[in-house]
Order: sequence, then structure tokens, then C-alpha cells
Amino acid sequence: MNPFLALLLTFAIAIGWLRLMDFFAHRGWIESRLSRKVIHIGTGPVFVLCWLMFPDVWYARWLAALVPLLITVQFALIGLGVIKDEASVKAMSRSGDRREILRGPLFYGLVFVALTLIYWKDSPIGITALMLMCGGDGIADLVGRAVKSPHLPWSKKKTVAGSLAVFSGGFALALFVLGMYILAGIFPGPFTGALVPLLLISLGGTLVESLPFPDVDNITVTLAAALIGHLVF
Repeated sequence: MNPFLALLLTFAIAIGWLRLMDFFAHRGWIESRLSRKVIHIGTGPVFVLCWLMFPDVWYARWLAALVPLLITVQFALIGLGVIKDEASVKAMSRSGDRREILRGPLFYGLVFVALTLIYWKDSPIGITALMLMCGGDGIADLVGRAVKSPHLPWSKKKTVAGSLAVFSGGFALALFVLGMYILAGIFPGPFTGALVPLLLISLGGTLVESLPFPDVDNITVTLAAALIGHLVF
């Protein structure tokens, strides 16, 4: 596919997904906490699977990185109050305070820009780290609140159920996306060769996510996953 057409399609798909979640949250069809997590979990896989449309030209990663960069700039402007967008605020904040977007959602976008440029389709490390952030960290809060379980001794606001969700959710999402890349011939098989590395990365990311450092999980989990990825891939 022409790289500029791939850029336009990726941007349209990403914006369409975000606006759909904004619409649902603004109408009250889903609560803001749930919409925030659905955006967190779903945006990453949608974006990374769109990479498959880009041809192997040197500037493809830079074009693809424009998508999360422009969306992140929009997030920053909404969080700063420059752009008025109540639907986005309702969908991406816990309390309805636009300034919350300047933490988790902003870090989320910046991490995607960085890992797109650094790893692209050259290595499974970046994709795995991003999927652990999306599927692991994204689902932890939902499961932790829905399932009653003991709190972690070293992190009183996090639970055993939440940590198990980080591990299983991150592993499953990374396995799915890497499987698609292996089927597409981007990464070499066999599919089973990715199981042990993904298990180790998911375990390390889970341990980092369990630490009592609020609002920086999007950075710390992804960084830990990438560092472990260099050891196991």
C-alpha cells in the first residue's frame, strides 16, 4: 500500500475508534471509568495492527508515529483547556477533571510515539511492551475493582486479582498481536517460540505494575517490558 494512504487509513481508524468511545461515554451508555479503560486496552492493538498496511520504506515508521503524536497533542490541548471537548474529558478522565488527561492518557500517547520510532516492525520487543501496557495495565483496574481479593502487602491500593489480570491480559494481547505478525510473515515462526519470552516479559511487567507508584504505570510497565525483551528475544 502507498505509505501516505496507509497513514490516512490509520489516522481515520484511530480517530474513529476514539470518537466512538467518546460518543458512548458522553451519551452515558458506558461509564467514564469503563470507557477510559476500553480506550486504553483497544487503541494500542488497533494502531499496531495498522502497521501491517505500511510498506517497507525507511520513513514508514515516522509516518505511522504521526498518528499517536497528533492525537497526543490533541490530548494535551484538551487537558490544558485550550480545546473544549467535554466528550473526550468524560471518556478519558476518572472524575471529569480535564487535567487528568495530562497524566495517564498523555503518557500513553508519548510511549506509543517513542516505541513506534525505536522498534517499529524491526523487532517484537516494542509491540510486546505496548501490548503489555494496553492489555495488562489497562485491565488491571477493572478486574481489581470487580473481583474481591487480598491487597498486595507492598501496595495497599492494588490487589492479587488485579495483578493476575495484568499478567494474563498482557500475555494474551501480546500473544494475539505477535501471532498476527508471524502469520503475516513479519516475524519468523514458529508461533510457540514466542511463548516463553512473552511469559517472562509479562511476569516482569506485572511485578513493576504492582509497585505503589500512581499515574506512571504507562511508562514504568512499558520500559520494564522493553528492557526484559532485550534479554529474552
